[in-house]
Amino acid sequence: MSEPTQRPEMAAPAHGRRALLAAGALAAAAGAGLAWWRLEPGEADLSGFWERSFPTPEGGQLSLAALQGRPLLINFWATWCPPCVEELPLLSRFYTENRANGWQLLGLAVDKLEPVQRFLTRAPISFPVGLAGMEGVELTRQLGNAAGGLPFTVVFDGEGRLRQRKIGQVQPADLAAWRA
Repeated sequence: MSEPTQRPEMAAPAHGRRALLAAGALAAAAGAGLAWWRLEPGEADLSGFWERSFPTPEGGQLSLAALQGRPLLINFWATWCPPCVEELPLLSRFYTENRANGWQLLGLAVDKLEPVQRFLTRAPISFPVGLAGMEGVELTRQLGNAAGGLPFTVVFDGEGRLRQRKIGQVQPADLAAWRA
């Protein structure tokens, strides 16, 4: 009985898979680097930003100009976005623990009035919410979120300068770093 011989075309896939994995890892690293670079503070278009105002679920208006002068975290979220909903209790605790130290937090819902009202009735949060609707997606792009993905969070200092941006779910370590 002779030993089976390995055909050349059978050996190539293992090498090809390694090359493909290496190329994928390189592409992921390049993508992460590009995302980091694109989200560096200073890349945003803040023209007209502080003049905006948003309706609230309760029927009032929230003016961004009224929020200048103290640190401000703005979180773009939606009721249909699971990571957005998951991070809201963390953001609510952050606001409750830090508002006495001057921190402000605004949630801008990229959503419709009725779903936001229903959500807030079931899961109240401690910070103000404005309704940005689909205009909120364009606003996130102005602030450096090229993909328009949610959740998206930005942090401004007391002078109204954009200091931090994050696409994706906020973690406790992010809040601790921003607070410092």
